[in-house]
Amino acid sequence: MAVPGNRFSPTAQRVIGALPFLWLGLFFLLPFAIVLKISMADALIAVPPYTEFLARTADGIKLQATLDNYQFLYTDELYALAFLNSLKVAAVSTLLCLLIGYPLAWGVARAEARTRNLLLLLIVLPSWTSFLIRVYAWMGILGNNGVLNQLLLGLGIVDSPLTLLRTDIAVYIGIVYTYLPFMVLPLYANLAKLDQRLLEAAADLGANPWRCFWLVTLPLSRIGILAGCLLVFIPATGEFVIPELLGGADTLMIGKLLWQEFFNNRDWPLASAVAIVLLALLLAPIAVYYRAQAPGSAAVAVTAMRGRRDGGA
Repeated sequence: MAVPGNRFSPTAQRVIGALPFLWLGLFFLLPFAIVLKISMADALIAVPPYTEFLARTADGIKLQATLDNYQFLYTDELYALAFLNSLKVAAVSTLLCLLIGYPLAWGVARAEARTRNLLLLLIVLPSWTSFLIRVYAWMGILGNNGVLNQLLLGLGIVDSPLTLLRTDIAVYIGIVYTYLPFMVLPLYANLAKLDQRLLEAAADLGANPWRCFWLVTLPLSRIGILAGCLLVFIPATGEFVIPELLGGADTLMIGKLLWQEFFNNRDWPLASAVAIVLLALLLAPIAVYYRAQAPGSAAVAVTAMRGRRDGGA
């Protein structure tokens, strides 16, 4: 029976409700199943370069699944180092984006309405340029004869060009520059909705600006922090272009190994196993984010302020 005032019939509502699940199935679950199937195959010099999941034999259909690729990842130190280094680079880059993006998002959220849209446009504007062009621009900035070294030499700060390109520092700069908008926008959306009456109440209770930030603003913006960190950490973990162009030969990240296994070694089963393990690792921060979305954020801040007030009484 249709709900009064609802323009859609129950059948139409079920179809509309099923569209997101259909999208998820086609563009996530189906590719995931294909990659999982390839990861349990053996590599071949053929097209496609892996054994079939089900083989037809004289005795019937035979399952040819194997976990040898996952066992190889467990025993090979190179892949463990690549995973750890990728997680380290992603974590440090996420922290840097947070330290830079939080004050930036706060400033935009507290700006006047007529300038707020302009500031948001300036934050998003670089991402309208091709990603590859922006990375090549940083190669020109950080090179031995680049803009930065020429500026430092001209000011007399250094006597010889600094080695910035092909280093881990260049990788961090490239990742932070590229993914900073993904940190700023969720934080801005969260801080712009912050109830200013809570800050006024905290000030009336005797809290200074720093205590207001620590006990009210920061707890109430934790969802924006987690969302921004998630949007930066996940793509940074599997980043390939930035480490390849800005990093050195010793910059070992899992995205680079994936490229080598797929296109240089043509070992699709091993590369698929690497992708599955990487996806499993990235499910942990996603689970943390959804768990942190539980209601009660405002109550946490109010309770903290009450506890501070009662403790000082």
